[in-house]
Amino acid sequence: MDRIPVTVLTGFLGSGKTTLLNRILSENHGKRIAVIENEFGEVGVDHQLVIGAEEEIFETNNGCICCTVRGDLLRILGQLLKRRDKFDYIIVETTGMADPGPVAQTFFLDDDFKQQFLLDAIVTLVDARHIEKHLDEMKEPGEQVAFADVILLNKTDLVGAAELERIERRVRAINGTARIFRTQNANVPIDRVLDVGAFDLQRALAVDGSFLEPQYPFEWAGVYQLPAGQHTLRTGADTHAHHHHDHGHDHDHGHHHEHHHDHDHDHGHHGHAHDQGLGLVVLPVAAATEQALASAIESAVRAFAEEPVGVDCGGSLKAGPVLHAIDVNHEGGHFVIDVAAAGAHAIFCEHAPAEFNLRVEGTTPVAQRAFASHHHDEEISSIGITDPRPLDPQKLNDWLSYLLKSRGADIFRMKGVISLKGESRRYVFHGVHMMFDGQLERPWATGATRQNTLVFIGRNLDRQELEAGFHSCLA
Repeated sequence: MDRIPVTVLTGFLGSGKTTLLNRILSENHGKRIAVIENEFGEVGVDHQLVIGAEEEIFETNNGCICCTVRGDLLRILGQLLKRRDKFDYIIVETTGMADPGPVAQTFFLDDDFKQQFLLDAIVTLVDARHIEKHLDEMKEPGEQVAFADVILLNKTDLVGAAELERIERRVRAINGTARIFRTQNANVPIDRVLDVGAFDLQRALAVDGSFLEPQYPFEWAGVYQLPAGQHTLRTGADTHAHHHHDHGHDHDHGHHHEHHHDHDHDHGHHGHAHDQGLGLVVLPVAAATEQALASAIESAVRAFAEEPVGVDCGGSLKAGPVLHAIDVNHEGGHFVIDVAAAGAHAIFCEHAPAEFNLRVEGTTPVAQRAFASHHHDEEISSIGITDPRPLDPQKLNDWLSYLLKSRGADIFRMKGVISLKGESRRYVFHGVHMMFDGQLERPWATGATRQNTLVFIGRNLDRQELEAGFHSCLA
């Protein structure tokens, strides 16, 4: 009974997760809550939209949650355990693009954390106005509904009574066991979403038979028996090279979300190594066997959550829990693996070696294992803009109005914190398709650097168009 309860808060973009989170953090329920957030996109903004966020938010990296969050989540949960006296409840707010399954997995796959944490419920918010369109066009909203223990059918004031009945029947058809509450502005009694004891492992397995089969941030691992000394790892062209990704998916297999990692949140964990090169970890293991390879998987997961170390052609790879981002191209490259003492070494690779003709010269893996790759809609991306210069209120209003009219169907979600000329308060806005809400909120923190932070998430977004529009609003 002394395990820490955890609520996973999920729901598609714009469904009201942040509204519910702020409601929870504002109410007098007596709980001390730690919040972990995962954002989809290159610029972190959600932590600025949450009440009291300066001290309460632990933000995970901004990569695809299905691929990178487990290692990052393990790291943050470990940090929280060191501050166990500071809180008694945890809320994990997932990105709106996420399948909540891998987050829930974390609390069942790590033996230590199974003893420390108790998954209380997966709470899914559903945007009544847009859910049917999203269910028809994408798989993520359906996954979020399917995994839910509690569903908030939110924004019910934006649809008619007959439409609402139809929507609820469709949600029920996906998930017939979840508790459903109809809400406006995510207004629900807190005891309906926290400490409800609703998560059911057997139901999760019924939804997804592979629920307890982890999703990993790497596609392949092999274990080699290596003598002491230097060994050459090669990539790219040779007489047996495989050309131009003829394996059914591109190099980045849909993970490229315009992540340039130029935001200023100093979390130090940038997720996918392939933004800077091919992610690769070399780990010493007990023996060159399948069992030893399997036992190293969790160490590799944690390594993939760390800051990647870029390695140019000809550079050295360290044996240990270090994520390398090696520079690969089709013309070929070589890297040096330094082995201090003879023994077995496992190589975990972000993508299948065949894609890059990756091999260790003079040897082959004694045992190897392939892991599932993850595919996301390549048309959906996130574009972030950060700029310290103040904006003109009227120009900003004109630009956002134009965006809603011209690109509203393609922009699933837009949100931001704006610095307006001559205004001491932050202007915070949210948009979902053609719907928009913006208002002045709390003053900028004394001594803090005022900065505009905007995020757009949608289909076929044009970076140059959005940046030009933003620049047209400068005061």
